[in-house]
Amino acid sequence: MRPRVSVVIPAYRNAKYLALTLDSILAQDFIGYEVIVADHSSDDDTSEVLARYASHPLVRVLSPTPRGGGAVLNWNRVSSMAQGEFLKLVCGDDLIAPDALSTQVAAFDEHPSVVLVASQRDLVDAHGDVIMRARGLIGLREGLISGSQAIRASLRAGRNIFGETGCVLLKRELLESIGGWDSTYPYLIDQATYTEIMLRGDVFLIRRRLASFRISAEQWSVALAKMQSEQAIAFHRKLQRKYPKLISRSDLLLGNFKARIMALGRRAIYFWLARRM
Repeated sequence: MRPRVSVVIPAYRNAKYLALTLDSILAQDFIGYEVIVADHSSDDDTSEVLARYASHPLVRVLSPTPRGGGAVLNWNRVSSMAQGEFLKLVCGDDLIAPDALSTQVAAFDEHPSVVLVASQRDLVDAHGDVIMRARGLIGLREGLISGSQAIRASLRAGRNIFGETGCVLLKRELLESIGGWDSTYPYLIDQATYTEIMLRGDVFLIRRRLASFRISAEQWSVALAKMQSEQAIAFHRKLQRKYPKLISRSDLLLGNFKARIMALGRRAIYFWLARRM
């Protein structure tokens, strides 16, 4: 029988945290899901961690994904192997709450027009301690909104207000219909993909923490913050050119301004994390 949900994990150098990620997924109170994971030829002990889960009835461990191709290669590989009606991609160092799948599937079942369900998440450090609680969905109320309204709100915020992929459950067939994960702007692979999917229906927002995103000092740098803001601005401009009736010139200017402000905020976070860790 086909599972309703596929949870896919594109693992890469996640030996330290991958067992915690898998355990959080396997602790779901939802019945009817599969877990698909592939290591992107990591040079740490990621493959050894996966070997411990290879015999679990819910887990399918794929052969290693060949080196190269960027993150999108492994993201698309694990997603293409999914069979569920819905798909959630969880990176190999993040966590989801025990009721994440049941809560988000219930939103789909209650609202047939929905193409994507998003929740808030906590930000945790390398030790698992919470740094920031209930982040995401800035400026949006809980419940049903149109996809176009969600897209415009995210652009005007200058950031991905829907959070990382562990916060989101989406319709797998729609991901396939748009050609998989969009890596035109690598630092916006999640937001760009959400945008294409949200153009096709409504979004349901849950203002509750259903995931945890792990950050560490190694993930942050001044150069990275600058690249993220540059890619965000390029993405905004592309979106405004493609959908001028959805994104106005004033929306574009506001979103680009806030993207630049976010770059400054990320620099401050980098220095704070470096000292904390």
